[in-house]
Amino acid sequence: MDEREAKKRITALKSEIDRLRYAYHVEDKELISPEALDSLKKELFDLENAFPKFVTPDSPTQRVGGKPLPEFKKVTHESRMLSFNDAFSETDMREWFARFEKYIGGDAKKEFYCELKIDGLAIELVYEDGVLVQGSTRGDGHIGEDITQNLRTIEAIPLRLLPVEDVTRSVKESGLDPKRFMLGTKRLVVRGEVFLSTKEFKRMNREQLEAGEKPYANPRNVAAGSLRQLDPKVTAARKLDSFEYAIVTDLGQKVHEEEHALLKAFGFKTNPHNKRVASLEDVFAFREYWDTHREKIPYEIDGVVVIANSNDAFARGGVAGKAPRGAIAYKFSPKEATTRIIDIKVQVGRTGVLTPVAELEPVNVGGVTIQHATLHNYDEIERLGLRIGDTVVVSRAGDVIPQITETLVNLRTGKEKKFAMPPVCPVDGSKVVKDGVAYRCSNPMCGARHREALYHFVSRPAFDIRGLGPKIVDRFLDEGLIADAPDIFTLHEGDVAALPRFGAKSAEKIIKEVAEKKNTALPRFIYSLGIFHVGEETARTLSSAIWKSGADAESPKDVAEYFGKQTAESLMELPDVGPKVAESIAAWFKEARNRTLLRDFEKAGVRFAPQKTAGAKSAVLAGKTFVLTGTLSSMTRDEAKEAVRIRGGEIAESVSKKTSYVVVGENPGSKFAAAEKFGVAVLREGDFQKLLSAK
Repeated sequence: MDEREAKKRITALKSEIDRLRYAYHVEDKELISPEALDSLKKELFDLENAFPKFVTPDSPTQRVGGKPLPEFKKVTHESRMLSFNDAFSETDMREWFARFEKYIGGDAKKEFYCELKIDGLAIELVYEDGVLVQGSTRGDGHIGEDITQNLRTIEAIPLRLLPVEDVTRSVKESGLDPKRFMLGTKRLVVRGEVFLSTKEFKRMNREQLEAGEKPYANPRNVAAGSLRQLDPKVTAARKLDSFEYAIVTDLGQKVHEEEHALLKAFGFKTNPHNKRVASLEDVFAFREYWDTHREKIPYEIDGVVVIANSNDAFARGGVAGKAPRGAIAYKFSPKEATTRIIDIKVQVGRTGVLTPVAELEPVNVGGVTIQHATLHNYDEIERLGLRIGDTVVVSRAGDVIPQITETLVNLRTGKEKKFAMPPVCPVDGSKVVKDGVAYRCSNPMCGARHREALYHFVSRPAFDIRGLGPKIVDRFLDEGLIADAPDIFTLHEGDVAALPRFGAKSAEKIIKEVAEKKNTALPRFIYSLGIFHVGEETARTLSSAIWKSGADAESPKDVAEYFGKQTAESLMELPDVGPKVAESIAAWFKEARNRTLLRDFEKAGVRFAPQKTAGAKSAVLAGKTFVLTGTLSSMTRDEAKEAVRIRGGEIAESVSKKTSYVVVGENPGSKFAAAEKFGVAVLREGDFQKLLSAK
């Protein structure tokens, strides 16, 4: 992305985020999910990091929350109440710490304090002579709303601090020296979070439904709305809870961990799951644990807050925009995120139904990186008002495949393109017909033939992609992950792991196997194309023709160039290639659809291993062509073929006048009769072994 495009995208993102944030923070209206909003904010943050000249004071990355509501008295905070930038991956976290370390001079101690990030409302509490005198919301960070009366109704928030002697005893029991701290301070300012438990949220929604009212969207909205009630009795009825996590007043605390011990000593409720860790690896483990165990706690969390434990290092880091440099919100894998549609492709399913599939800029949703999402049918594209190039919301909950749920039309640049279903089938060129909401290839055999071609492609003699059997190929077709064979090599782990009944391990195994088979032998590749009349041996013959010609034979492009120049007549000069076979090969390479297929293989990175020199024991069989029939007792069919090849001989699939020998095992087939018809010499297994032993 160049500067001009970046500036335009940043401007559009700022406008859209402001609109969504105002609705969320001020009006308590959720126009898109918080996770999708976080995704837009992260994109803006990354763009502003890449193009810092476009950072402006009015950017959503530079300010906090929303404007104070007019119904409450305004409160100026003693120091600015900040929010956090978001990280979504280990890479994001390492980059955050590298920036922080560089800013403070490279001497940051890798010790962190990790807190569960509760999805609630931030508050500030002021105590004078041990008594709660003021409570406020964060507001815009500088000025909040005075909600003291409402906060007094929350049992978890003490109206009076514990006596100094009790505080002193508790500090000592926590392993700290009470003499280090000003425990008898006249004024104490602390900060925390007000939230609603999941149990209370469910109770309130039951009451809403019983009263014929619409249920609440999420606990955070209920908590925010409850604190903004002008009647404290309404707030009290909603049984809010609160954890405190920071002390603004300087009591002599040197590390953030000490603040939690002091808060508990004063009588505040603190989260028992928060902890100090000694490395980023410990941070990752803490986050991973709670990502998989969050259902076991009685409130909603959406990540962990990671803070430089040293208060001195934290203070030296200062503030960048709306957030401290020394802390970050390390979010859990979102169930929704935003990304852009690169293209829409059509795949043909097992029944010949055409399904549009969106190719996406990679985005992490539900713990996996998604790059494809089915659009089901053309009516769905129309319903979403979708265009190629649009920014969209992608959703994945539980074991459900990724879905595009919304189009963010306000982020359009004018370059987006409308999509139209193709008039002809991309597989066989037949006319496409509309069948209800579905579009279908008019050739009733199309889907089945296409499916069989893909089965052939991944089979043992072809690309030999283990673990990618017919059932999984069918599944990939049905879900729109593949439209044709080259698409197999563009699959990503996240695309597979996102499917129901597929996990990260099975996805990793399949993608690893596919990656390993991207480099294959030329005969396998030619056989995999499924050219009519071209079996394994003819594929070897065609490969030998390229090798012997001296032409390049490293990629699908080379195959296309070589055979594109051949005629049926020139191909008939090859061993084991008769008129019908030659015509089939020549016609296949001249067909436009097949040339496109080869180009797609090239783009997907399919390459051929260099030709192995036979390491021949001798050339005693040079110029001799063998056909095998029946079962040999001393070796397998493949071993027999290899034994002939390393002695300079050739293997053919059918008997002709050009055949030198037909090797006959037990229960021979029609090739034995063909040998008699053409007068070709027949070798029983013993004679064949003697021939192989000759020097």
